[in-house]
Amino acid sequence: MRIFVYIIVFFSFFDLFSQLPIITPFAVSLGATPFLTGLAVGMYSFSNTIGNVASGILTDRRGPFSILLCGLLLTGASLFLYRFADGATYLLFIRFLHGLTAGLIVPAAFTYLANSMKEGKKGKGSALSGAFVGFAAVIGPAFSGIVASKTNEVTVLNITAVIMIVLGLLSFIFLRSKITLQTKTESDPLSIRSFFQNSLIIKAFSGAFFLMFSQGVLAYMLPLKVMALGFDTQTSGLLLSTFGIVAILVFVLPINNVFDTIKPIKTLTFGMSTMGIGLILISFSNHILLLYMIMGLYGIGFAFLFPSLNSLLIEATHKAYRGKAYGYFYAFFSIGVVVGSSLTGLLRLTANEGFIFTGVLLIVAASMIFLKKDHSIAS
Repeated sequence: MRIFVYIIVFFSFFDLFSQLPIITPFAVSLGATPFLTGLAVGMYSFSNTIGNVASGILTDRRGPFSILLCGLLLTGASLFLYRFADGATYLLFIRFLHGLTAGLIVPAAFTYLANSMKEGKKGKGSALSGAFVGFAAVIGPAFSGIVASKTNEVTVLNITAVIMIVLGLLSFIFLRSKITLQTKTESDPLSIRSFFQNSLIIKAFSGAFFLMFSQGVLAYMLPLKVMALGFDTQTSGLLLSTFGIVAILVFVLPINNVFDTIKPIKTLTFGMSTMGIGLILISFSNHILLLYMIMGLYGIGFAFLFPSLNSLLIEATHKAYRGKAYGYFYAFFSIGVVVGSSLTGLLRLTANEGFIFTGVLLIVAASMIFLKKDHSIAS
């Protein structure tokens, strides 16, 4: 049933990525001011962080099945609420509820996947989960953009709601006994302070933060870069799809065996440094064809970094507190996106300056993560 959990991971991220092209115009259509529109976009990430942490704690206490089931059904219900939105204030409430409930799903799903992977295959398994995330990143925005242009934003959200509820019902049928028996563990005996003294866990969290920091900057700055070169937003979408497709190829082709033969700290360093180099090269590129090639390079870096983070987290944790680990891990994902786009905007950096700043930051962070000595906690 692991493939079914991969499908849940896909649609969980599909829900996230399909929102990107439609929430801003939906908020504007409800009469939201620019400030409230930005708040509506960011509210999901804020509450999603809370949901991630809560999911991790509850997964360790109750096992992933009940948390996964509640997350899917409640997310489906919250998505249906968008049809009743009649103003910016109500939209903010729905966005908070949507992010909170969606935050329950991913830590529980990844805890199940991590606990069910065979020794020696954790790297390859992490790469496969990355492939499903990559597919969602490519398909989600395209799907919502097409459907919303032919109908409206609410239709997209309603379709996703139905999918989530169906997945919840199927989970109750197919996963109840398997997840409960295989992954339910004793109560977490680990204090939060001890938890964050594990350097391997800190490295995984740091990698997650900087990975999504760069994604936030890319989503914010790339359209500005493309428009400065005289191209439209469609070109920005194609460039983002290019990096996603390259990443998926690395995830699913035989090269993914590298994640089980090379230590994750080395593939992590390579991946983060490659992403940083790619961002710096984007700042110096003034030709669209070269940008496509550089986005492919960035995609290779992303493909090496994401599975490495998962492998590192699995290596550093015991089943008794792995749910909490994934809860904090994906909370750092959400925080990274918000900080990346917000900080570069606050500093008033141009697109080229933003890419250089982030690229250098990633290379420095990769070096520090690689050079920092490891010490762990007792499991």
